[in-house]
Amino acid sequence: MGVADPSTYRPATGTIPESPGVYRFRDGTGRVIYVGKAKNLRSRLNSYFADPVNLHQRTRQMVLTAESVDWMSVATEVEALQQEFTWIKQYDPRFNVRYRDDKSYPYLAVTLDEEFPRLQVMRGAKRKGVRYFGPYSHAWAIRETLDLLLRVFPARTCSAGVFKRAGQVGRPCLLGYIGKCSAPCVGTVSAEEHRRIVDGFCDFMGGRTDVMVRRLEREMTEASEQLEFERAARLRDDVAAMRRAMEKQTVVLGDGTDADVVAFADDPLEAAVQVFHVRDGRVRGQRGWVVEKTEDLTIGDLVHHFCTQVYGGEHGEADVPRELLVPELPADSDALADWLSGHRGSRVALRVPQRGDKRALLETVERNAKDALARHKLKRAGDLTTRGRALDEISEALGMPTSPLRIECFDISQIQGTDVVASMVVFEDGLPRKSEYRRFIIRGATDDLSAMAEVLRRRFARYLDARAETGEVGVEAADEPDAPAGQADDEPRVGVLIDPATGRPRRFAYPPQLVVVDGGAPQVAAAAQALADLGIDDVALCGLAKRLEEVWLPDDEFPVILPRTSEGLYLLQRVRDEAHRFAITFHRQRRSKRMTASALDTVPGLGEVRRKALLRHFGSLKRLSAATVEEITEVPGVGKQTAAAILAALDGESKTPPTD
Repeated sequence: MGVADPSTYRPATGTIPESPGVYRFRDGTGRVIYVGKAKNLRSRLNSYFADPVNLHQRTRQMVLTAESVDWMSVATEVEALQQEFTWIKQYDPRFNVRYRDDKSYPYLAVTLDEEFPRLQVMRGAKRKGVRYFGPYSHAWAIRETLDLLLRVFPARTCSAGVFKRAGQVGRPCLLGYIGKCSAPCVGTVSAEEHRRIVDGFCDFMGGRTDVMVRRLEREMTEASEQLEFERAARLRDDVAAMRRAMEKQTVVLGDGTDADVVAFADDPLEAAVQVFHVRDGRVRGQRGWVVEKTEDLTIGDLVHHFCTQVYGGEHGEADVPRELLVPELPADSDALADWLSGHRGSRVALRVPQRGDKRALLETVERNAKDALARHKLKRAGDLTTRGRALDEISEALGMPTSPLRIECFDISQIQGTDVVASMVVFEDGLPRKSEYRRFIIRGATDDLSAMAEVLRRRFARYLDARAETGEVGVEAADEPDAPAGQADDEPRVGVLIDPATGRPRRFAYPPQLVVVDGGAPQVAAAAQALADLGIDDVALCGLAKRLEEVWLPDDEFPVILPRTSEGLYLLQRVRDEAHRFAITFHRQRRSKRMTASALDTVPGLGEVRRKALLRHFGSLKRLSAATVEEITEVPGVGKQTAAAILAALDGESKTPPTD
């Protein structure tokens, strides 16, 4: 795939409306690579087709990668904002700003979707039915807060397994005995009573701290007046625990402000974002992101992207604040405030604080953002520039016309022809794109060369079938849904370029610029033959041999030797190692399932119930195989003769670790 000339797809100026709207750039396969919104579509789109030399580095790369642009005009800026958010969520365009957490923050989560909600530490993607408090800087800070509050709100904190076992034996865990759990597992409280305890905890964490402290103090006074001194003492200790928990959340704004304070630190290529979540005047949480700037973005533009991505999605912040304090208002601040108000259900103010405590707090958040950007730049050591250099070095070494923006690497894993599997990993712009990874079960091959040929035939046959079926690139057509990411692709299936269910191209619907195979000349020759049989002649191919890290090209007698310090070689190694890791992981999963099924299935008289009991008792086949006959007979229903047969069957299984 070559570089497109923007003039070949530039729309005639007169055809572009001057109304608000959203637009999307597509590459040659029809894949949406960038989505934007504009108050005036004609003015905004024309700016992309000026002299490319004057464009931001990433914008220039996007315009040169694209081969078409289309748009949708709408009536208002708020509609444009909503449509932009919908398209970004739908297409996941690779040139749009992406907010990536600069670390995985822990949250205090309450699983309200369970009959007996659980309080616990959670990281990662948020899920529906769970209420989150935080984020906290450290998990121990959550446990410290929980430890203080469990005496006041003795809600369940145990796992499902512990909860179930306690109910079976009729005894609560230690927390139930020391008063830090109301022990719903053994019926000490009903589901409704436990839910009330959890609701009280959520109210306290949600900011109703002073109301709850005053209520407890009133109950303490009443208990004392009624001479219930033990109850009064317990309430006194509860109030003290609450106050200690509140002290950990410093009061920064005395007027009970409910706001998110957002600040940025940026350079021409990246920006660090920090947000302090202030509820009832106290800092309840802090969070940070690092973003790549895909065009020449102002601080106001970054505010726009922050609001739409952080508060927009179903996994975003459900708790939209009453006030958003930012360093600069975006051009569409009125529309943005209306959009946020719709998400909150009441009016949201977007303001730039000029003086006083709020201005001082914004400056504190800005210092945090500057520190975060400095740490990130030190950590990545100019990674953006390095990645660009690596891609340029690869294209030069392999004689490619352009840098390989999409690289796919394939690896085979097997043991003597059994459980043969293959992996496909994808790197875009030098970074792993894990949602695009694929795994294959190889059925018609027993050695690495035939397996490599099969997996490439299957991968590229999908692409060719899609292109042939649609008749032209980028046309939408209905077909069966694609296999989910991470699921094995057992049989080749006909696909299409655009999946009508998601609006995104199918994972096999567009080709890479470079295919990398794990191995030397034989593996490259097998891969080249498979591509040639399919008529694929516009995809570069190379192999990376482990022994000397040599780069092999098809039909070349000698390898390409890249310098050991080469960023291009380092990127190829990362791609190859990731494919190897992915293949080995899948192979071990397959082999483990096969061993579990075959080894115990062959034992006479051992049914499914006792097989499960054995695995539950020992935890794994490895521990079971290391046990003695006497230890195995401790499992109900298993006699000495059966135990001996189990050990004999397990000893007969190969214990050789997977190799590629």
